Amino acid sequence: MRIANLKGRSVLLREGKALDIERASHGAFAADPLSVYQDWDAFRSWADGADYSAAEPFNEDHLGAPVPNPRQIFAIGLNYKDHADEASLPYPEHLVVFTKFQSSLAGPNVTVDLPSDSVDYETELVVVIGKEGYKVDEEKAWDHVAGLSLGQDYSERVVQRRGPAAQFSLGKSFPNFAPFGPAVVTTDELADKDSLRISAVLEGPGVDGQWTVQDGNTRDLIFSVPRIVADLSQVVTLQPGDLIFTGTPAGVGMSHGIFLKPGNVLTSTLEGIGTIRNQFV
Repeated sequence: MRIANLKGRSVLLREGKALDIERASHGAFAADPLSVYQDWDAFRSWADGADYSAAEPFNEDHLGAPVPNPRQIFAIGLNYKDHADEASLPYPEHLVVFTKFQSSLAGPNVTVDLPSDSVDYETELVVVIGKEGYKVDEEKAWDHVAGLSLGQDYSERVVQRRGPAAQFSLGKSFPNFAPFGPAVVTTDELADKDSLRISAVLEGPGVDGQWTVQDGNTRDLIFSVPRIVADLSQVVTLQPGDLIFTGTPAGVGMSHGIFLKPGNVLTSTLEGIGTIRNQFV
């Protein structure tokens, strides 16, 4: 199942068409994209047998953030060994956690207005929570996950690093600095939910043709999805619709000695999930 936000309404996507969830369920589930996660078991039961005959073609430019209004957004830093290596930082023994503020969320194909010449990219697997959880056992953590998506954790590196203490959350929360989508995909759609290729291709000024700047696999996460969910839940109560940006593989701009420029286009892809494409001005 692929759940998306089309013009502010929750929809199911299949074969290039969108099914409006509120209309198809005769009002059993609301149009608000967050609502389907708040009664996940009931929604999943209905959606698994949904009639797609009323589904209609749609314009991908009209897709918004699949969950535009989560209660909590978590982001995990240094969660691939190759990324820690390129940053010359030791592998963490515990989750490195920060947040991206809700106003930074955006649909998958937005244009990003660069606030400076120090903006970097980080391609990430995004976890969407489907069931409330506190002190979740790692062995049961997948039961709390509604599905997976693809996101970018754009970062203004000067703000992020300015002292006297680092400002990760501010540096990563400018408008449209957290595009994600195109949909939330349930794990039954994936051949191996623990091993998904993740990549990003940069084009435009400063690039000769197309440059694959990131190319990794989620099997190389230092902290797996179940470990992340379990560890976070030892401190906070995870809520339906919460988002977790799980970290980025090697190849971020700083490691290449580059930052994003007006006119660049970044195309990010996650196996089994889809592609998001961002332009910069």
